[in-house]
Amino acid sequence: MSPMDRKHFLLSLLPLGLSFQTKADFSKEGFSLILPKLKKKKIGIIGLDSTHSIAFTKAINMASADSLYGQFSVVSAYPYGSKTIALSVERIPKIMAEIQQYGVTVVSSIAQLLKQVDYVFLETNDGNLHLQQALEVLKARKPLFIDKPIANSYTDALQIFEAARKYGCPVFSSSSLRYIVGLQELDKSKVVGADVYSPAVTDPSHKDLYWYGIHAVEMLFALMGPGCITVRTVEERGTSMYIGQWDDGRIASVRGIREGKDDFGGTVFLKDQIVHLGQFMGYGPLLDRILPFFQTGQSPVDERETLAICAFIDAAEESKLNGGAPVKLQKLDKLGG
Repeated sequence: MSPMDRKHFLLSLLPLGLSFQTKADFSKEGFSLILPKLKKKKIGIIGLDSTHSIAFTKAINMASADSLYGQFSVVSAYPYGSKTIALSVERIPKIMAEIQQYGVTVVSSIAQLLKQVDYVFLETNDGNLHLQQALEVLKARKPLFIDKPIANSYTDALQIFEAARKYGCPVFSSSSLRYIVGLQELDKSKVVGADVYSPAVTDPSHKDLYWYGIHAVEMLFALMGPGCITVRTVEERGTSMYIGQWDDGRIASVRGIREGKDDFGGTVFLKDQIVHLGQFMGYGPLLDRILPFFQTGQSPVDERETLAICAFIDAAEESKLNGGAPVKLQKLDKLGG
């Protein structure tokens, strides 16, 4: 094929789809295609009172262009976040300063942020604010990841999922500990019980397990499923035990550690073996699920399981206040199809 024929052949391909992706460059040396850079999807963050905000931003904005992470960019952040919880008030100025080093613009309102982004991380540490903040995002139909806790009550969590259905906007919430080494690989149909543990420091603004112990509760329900019917809380100095009974007769527990050496882990009892969960590997395994969720709109965690976690925590709090008496869990409301 002569140089001129080759040029005519390549030009004939442009109407088939190359025209909107490429530019043709003809020079004395011959023909070449100039490929434009792929346009990255833009992510906004609500809440700069969580260290997760920085961890996610660094992982995404420092990623290589040819990776999954490289298809996204964290571009905007609204810092608040709680204005009343002491830990949050202390963190926000520091994280604001740090996140701007990664090219993120700090904005003055959620409304302003939503105009600039395709997807949202809701990272506010204060679960009491999540319903109000999530509603603003869902109304704008921006796919939303809500970091733990999804809320500070079953009622608020339910309203979030109902709003997601009303506005046709996908939402996903999870702790990173759902993806602790060894958990996802287990055959859940063989799990007959589990004892898991995590740090469980508390804050007066939240029911106990919503603040930090939710990491262990997330592990427990990822193993056992949503069928817990009662829970009782046993409190001693430095430790709380939460013992749940499932509707099929299985029993499982959470140990919340508040004194001494703490860590994440657990023992899982299966029909044919006993498995010890591995190490917490940071936020990468969670982010590996969030970004595909943004692309597909399909949550990797069933909403009923997330609601069951909230029902467990609410009942555990009631049991604590009632001296450890067993408390029935809120019956999970049916969500519209």
